[in-house]
Parts: sequence; C-alpha cells; structure tokens
Amino acid sequence: MSLRHAVLGLLSEHPASGYDLMKLFESSLSNVWPATQSQVYGELGKLSAAGLLTVSAEGPRGRKEYAVTAAGRAELRHWLVETEPERVRRSETLLRVFFLGLLTPDEATAFLAVEATRAAQEAAALRELEPTVDPGANALSVHGRLALEYGLRLAALQEEWARWAAGQIAAAQEAAS
Repeated sequence: MSLRHAVLGLLSEHPASGYDLMKLFESSLSNVWPATQSQVYGELGKLSAAGLLTVSAEGPRGRKEYAVTAAGRAELRHWLVETEPERVRRSETLLRVFFLGLLTPDEATAFLAVEATRAAQEAAALRELEPTVDPGANALSVHGRLALEYGLRLAALQEEWARWAAGQIAAAQEAAS
C-alpha cells in the first residue's frame, strides 16, 4: 500500500481539504497506514500534478478542497484489483524472539512481557477509536470497521501469544532446574 492510494481512497467518498484529510487519517487509517501532515500535503501536490486529483474548491487563507478525477479513480481501481498487495515478511520483534535464547530466561520473559503490554496498549487505543468510527453504511464506514476489527483481533492475538511464549520459557526454565 502506498500513501498515494490511501489518499485516493479517502477522497473517493467525497472531496476534502488537507486538514479534513488529516482528520480522516487520524480517525480511520492511523492504525493501518499512519501519515504525517507534511506527507499528506506533499502527496496531495503530487497527485494533483499527476492529474489524479483536482482542486474542486478554494476557500479563505488558501484552503483547497481536493476531489478524485476519473484518472484517480482508475488508478485506485487498478491498484485494488490488478496489483498484488505487499505482504510484509520482516518482523524485528520476531527476529529478536528467534534469538531470545542468547539472553537469560528472566531477560527473555521481560522482553515478552513488554510485547504483551505493548499489544494490550495498542488494543486499548483502538478501542478508544471505536466510538469515533461512523456507524453509517457508506463504504468508508463499513470497511473502516472491518480494518478496525482486524487491528483489535491482531493486537489481542499478539498479547495472547506473548503471554503464552513467556509461559513456555518459564516452563523450560523450570524443567531445566
């Protein structure tokens, strides 16, 4: 996924200003594809220059509202239908887990406890976001809830796994002594 497609996707529902788009990112995509204000505004410029967005309205203090063009919709559709998603295969966390045997059992267990806590905090942050998700039936609402649920389930799985793994290390330590 790219920021380009995230912006096109968010603007596909209705035109929005850069400010409005940042608010949409914060309330919908932040757990999937975070972006800074400078990244979003930079991408708006690139997409406009490429003819994938147009400025649909201008307001006071240079406020611009952007809308997706037919070419932008075609690009978004091409990305959704005809390209294979990148599947991240690298995980620094799991790489470290692979080498936890180089640490003392207490250090390894502490690492896993931190991972469990991080996952629990991520789940809590997503649960706080849940009430802000529009319960409407538009595409962004429905599919935004699907993405949110994925994040909630993934965080719960990561927490459960980290606690289980810590238990495995403790059991191995007990068996060895």
